[in-house]
Amino acid sequence: MRNTTLPGDPPGGRRAVAVWGIGVSVYFVAVIFRTSLGVAGLDAADRFHVNASALSTFSILQLLVYAGMQIPVGLLVDRLGTKKVLGIGAVLFTAGQLGFAFSPSYATALASRALLGCGDAMTFISVLRLGTRWFPVRRGPLVAQLAGLVGMAGNLVSTLLLARLLHGIGWTAAFAGSALAGVVVLVLVLLFLKDHPEGHEPEPFPHRGAAYVRRQIAASWREPGTRLGLWVHFTTQFPAMVFLLLWGLPFLVEAQGLSRATAGGLLTLVVLSNMVVGLVYGQIVARHHAARLPLALGTVAATATVWAATLLCPADRAPMWLLVVLCTVLGACGPASMIGFDFARPANPPERQGTASGITNMGGFVASMTTLFAIGVLLDATGDDYTVAFSAVFVLQALGVSQILRLRGRAVRRERERLVASRVETVHVPV
Repeated sequence: MRNTTLPGDPPGGRRAVAVWGIGVSVYFVAVIFRTSLGVAGLDAADRFHVNASALSTFSILQLLVYAGMQIPVGLLVDRLGTKKVLGIGAVLFTAGQLGFAFSPSYATALASRALLGCGDAMTFISVLRLGTRWFPVRRGPLVAQLAGLVGMAGNLVSTLLLARLLHGIGWTAAFAGSALAGVVVLVLVLLFLKDHPEGHEPEPFPHRGAAYVRRQIAASWREPGTRLGLWVHFTTQFPAMVFLLLWGLPFLVEAQGLSRATAGGLLTLVVLSNMVVGLVYGQIVARHHAARLPLALGTVAATATVWAATLLCPADRAPMWLLVVLCTVLGACGPASMIGFDFARPANPPERQGTASGITNMGGFVASMTTLFAIGVLLDATGDDYTVAFSAVFVLQALGVSQILRLRGRAVRRERERLVASRVETVHVPV
């Protein structure tokens, strides 16, 4: 796809960057809150007097809420606009973080994380929609990757800063103090965020209750590009998500015999690799649209290869250089998952962008939940045999790749037809 200006393309520019920056700051804070439990797991176990299984419920519940909210949030973004949904999201995840700070019991802490997950679920799709409203179409892949990059920066902040606050000033002060960031971004949204630039207002679209919801979902799902986007997201995101969210640290410490400090350094490497690869993938896809599938499938192949080499290493433990390669390659999973949105975006008109993004975004989180659960069950069944347990990764990758290969031809043909139609429309637009 050439860098062609399409009819109604937003102008971009400094104001677009400023407005989009406010939306991204909300997502940044949401990711800090989302990943804050990762640095507080041991403290949470002591505070609420729970075992590892109960502790893992925090992560699974959060992913369950997040995934379950994606289509409703997409519909809300299409109906209410970005500003209102981001504002609601900021209120919810700030309340969840505050509730977690003051929770007196495990049950109230779970409820607080669920509330936080609801608010968090409203941020990323809203930021994607904001990017399509303020930037030209050709900038879409890079803008989406930059949003993901900011999210990983939030992960770093929670890892490096919140961990120190937690052990310096204590549980309540650290979590309650961090909640102030949610208040700040909420004020920025209410005062300065705009859904779209002047002169680029979307056409009025009738909203008629349940019938409207069914039409939006059905129309988005009928597009092969939406389904292809979902399966790309499904297949690429979950290996790194599962590794970072729950099972990476136990694998590195228990199966590989590393210290917690060394294992933590390798987890940080995944995040840093994600940030670097995100910039590279964004530039490549923005300039060479045909590179989308090769990048996605190449990432899946590299991930599967390195995982297999690590798990099947002849020695009892993989050498450090192989673990470094594994964590570096896992860093590409997040940027590769963003390519899913680059299939869903051109397949849907502006009034369905939120719904289509919600469907796509479900993919990786459903895969992550499934794998988190499967690995836990297999570890219990095999006496902590990580080689068998992590075989679940290959099963889901094989499923996802089969669906990508099945849908790719139809999606590409449909996208080409839309591009030709838009060029014809450009030729006939009266000057």
